[in-house]
Amino acid sequence: MNRPLQLLLAMLLCLPVTAFAEEKPAAAPAPAALEQLLPAINAHFADYIEKSHVPGLVYGIVRDGRLLHVGAMGVQDLEARRPVNADSLFRIASMSKAFTALAILKLRDDGRLTLDALAETYVPELRGWRYPTSDSPRIRVRDLLSHVGGFVTDDPWGDRQQVLSEADFTQMLRDGVPFTRAPDTAYEYSNFGYALLGRIVTNVSGRPYKDFIEQEIMRPLGMSSSGYDIFASPPERRAIGYRWENDAYAREPDMAHGTFGAMGGVQTSANDYARWVAFLLSGWPARDGPEQGPVRRSSVRELSQGLNFPQVGRRPGGDKDTCPQAATYGMGMRVAVDCDAGFTVAHSGGYPGYGSFMLLLPDHGIGLFAFANRTYSAPAVPVWNAAMELHKGGWLMGRAIPVSDALAQAYRAAAAMFEAGGVDPGRGLLAMNFLMDRSAENWAREFARLKGEAGACQTDSPITPTGALSGRFQWTCDKATLDGGLLLAPTNPPTIQALRLSIPAP
Repeated sequence: MNRPLQLLLAMLLCLPVTAFAEEKPAAAPAPAALEQLLPAINAHFADYIEKSHVPGLVYGIVRDGRLLHVGAMGVQDLEARRPVNADSLFRIASMSKAFTALAILKLRDDGRLTLDALAETYVPELRGWRYPTSDSPRIRVRDLLSHVGGFVTDDPWGDRQQVLSEADFTQMLRDGVPFTRAPDTAYEYSNFGYALLGRIVTNVSGRPYKDFIEQEIMRPLGMSSSGYDIFASPPERRAIGYRWENDAYAREPDMAHGTFGAMGGVQTSANDYARWVAFLLSGWPARDGPEQGPVRRSSVRELSQGLNFPQVGRRPGGDKDTCPQAATYGMGMRVAVDCDAGFTVAHSGGYPGYGSFMLLLPDHGIGLFAFANRTYSAPAVPVWNAAMELHKGGWLMGRAIPVSDALAQAYRAAAAMFEAGGVDPGRGLLAMNFLMDRSAENWAREFARLKGEAGACQTDSPITPTGALSGRFQWTCDKATLDGGLLLAPTNPPTIQALRLSIPAP
């Protein structure tokens, strides 16, 4: 399901998705209108479907709780030639894992399980397993979420286990499975591990994981067309899955719901999935206010916590030499820091007959996703290219962090000390370490040196917070600029633990 990441008739739907927009003033309008960016965005997807032999594709752009745009092209099925639209139903493969992970967190929030409990606490069949070494730790629930359970990567075997019955899965667990390494020693992607998480949801909730996720997560979000049993959905809406081989399309078999659906069985539409994306994005930033979703915002953010071993890679379709990514796996999500997009949360999906990709940019309130109906055709490259078109259009502006009262007061004191040429104006706000790290006499000499090199400075420019207790600033001076940083101590009230001033190199 975690395949290597490899595109036009577009429809603009400005429909409200859900009520998960943040409780904040409306975002400033983007420098470029979306309509100006769509031709380039559409071209990326058009190029992708042509070169990748994809019968049909749909993609969506979500921003601040709304589905701003959905683009559809190609056909749902090659026989009836029904065109893809925003309500076409696609299987999203491993993008299903986030639903399973959030179900685990919901049960944790409800006090029904703990992440650090041994998995065998909730799945008794694991108690007799033979581990690879005498010092192997026994698998925790947390290990399954982050793919450090010691299981071998099971693509493509795991993809074909979708139909495995609960009884056959139980027997597999009783027999035990081989390990490729000791748990908690390395990251290795495991569909089997997420099937185990599905069993945990079933055993702890007392309901099949399918029913629990549909009833407790999907339906409260308004995802009325989404679920695991594809045969319960209207046939005329289903995107049929194909593979491309020998220069021709071959129909993949329709896989019935089974125990491995917890790792890849969700079927959904662009209109439904946009509600999921809007809900996930509503988890950021942390804030006051009532909870509006089926799972707490803090738990949504927890999906992005990397729990294991970091990986170094590159943006799909990007240049690894100029924009490498540092990434890790959270809980049903891959988390990375990108040189242009910043903090990203993403996942691909590859499946017999289907491919998908989802990219969240939480600091910007933007999410993009795409579904395709060709085997292992995860459209990561066009989704990332679309995100970069938004970036070039000025859409990735980030969220402004408010200046806290403590930071504002400390910044005024820092400016007063600089202008006075000594620390006396700020003495009441200095942490106990401040004058131990640099004496008052040395600060006076440093202020004098900086003024001599930079000249008179305007110290009333705004400070840019990097948190409630830290920030950076720049002062314009007669002969140069001064870069500054301010860090407060965790005292009550907060006090200044560090002030850094420097003249940047030319």
